[in-house]
Amino acid sequence: MINMTLKFFKAFVPLAFLLSLVFSSNVMASAKVAVIYDAGGKFDKSFNESAYRGIEKFKTVTGFDYIDFEIKNDTQREQAIERMARKTDLVFVVGFKFITPLANMAPKFPDTKFVIIDAVVDQPNVKSVLFKEHEGSFLVGAIAAMKSKTGVVGFIGGMNISIIKKFELGYKEGAKYINPDIEVVSNFIGNTNAAWSDTAKSKELAISQYSRGADVIFHAAGPAGIGVLQAASEKNIFGIGVDSNQNYMYPGFVLTSMLKAVDRVVFETSKDFMNGQFQSGVFELGLEEGGVGYALDEYNKHLFTDDMNAKLKTIKTKILNGKINVPDFTKK
Repeated sequence: MINMTLKFFKAFVPLAFLLSLVFSSNVMASAKVAVIYDAGGKFDKSFNESAYRGIEKFKTVTGFDYIDFEIKNDTQREQAIERMARKTDLVFVVGFKFITPLANMAPKFPDTKFVIIDAVVDQPNVKSVLFKEHEGSFLVGAIAAMKSKTGVVGFIGGMNISIIKKFELGYKEGAKYINPDIEVVSNFIGNTNAAWSDTAKSKELAISQYSRGADVIFHAAGPAGIGVLQAASEKNIFGIGVDSNQNYMYPGFVLTSMLKAVDRVVFETSKDFMNGQFQSGVFELGLEEGGVGYALDEYNKHLFTDDMNAKLKTIKTKILNGKINVPDFTKK
């Protein structure tokens, strides 16, 4: 039974040989990877849960176990990173609020590899992964405008911060690409971490937007956004999910979901690390890299006409070849 940590083995056994021993065994190896989730928890049905799905897939495919931790408040971030770095060889931190804690801790653990999602930490042992959320949001904005009958669509963000404004701007631009005269109504839930879990407030805002004529509402609010989808189902309009595929939650009322491939990043980076192919540096994933997109499945495909699908295909092509330049709020 292999029950030692990878750090111990590195000094004596080449990584490839170690992996051959592990994969030839039917015994689950000890944990080598850790995931620290952001506010909202790993079962938020959105951003954090995408990371959870990625690490679960890694465990299933490779047989390597992992450990994880759910942040309850900001004071836990640095302590959690230190604890995980002492126990494992690769640590994922999910969310931009880890930027300062990781910048402080990464130099103290030079032999540990780190991955931060949605932020950049310039250290030789850190992989920083950003997404072009504006490109995916442009697509769902176009979808919203094509489906709207009132000429009014809505956007509800979680915290009023630049990365969420990135979603908002992309969505507005996509809607106006289809209909230059469309009205886009925007609201943000709040200015603190509590915004991500305030389902009641997001539902209240969605109902208010409905009263102003919005018949499609896109949320970028993490678990709080479930309130938007609830309101859509009650008012017989459409909601649009975010980060993970949320189409299944209220079938027929979730028009689509703007996808962000956090799960793929976690899975592929973990696998690369175990194969000795970890790469540090900054990586930005958009449409071209398969990092963002929209969900089309058995729950919503009947809501899309052939004309809509054709237009979306054209829009994607134009974004990829530079004929449509989607503005990025964070780079204005």
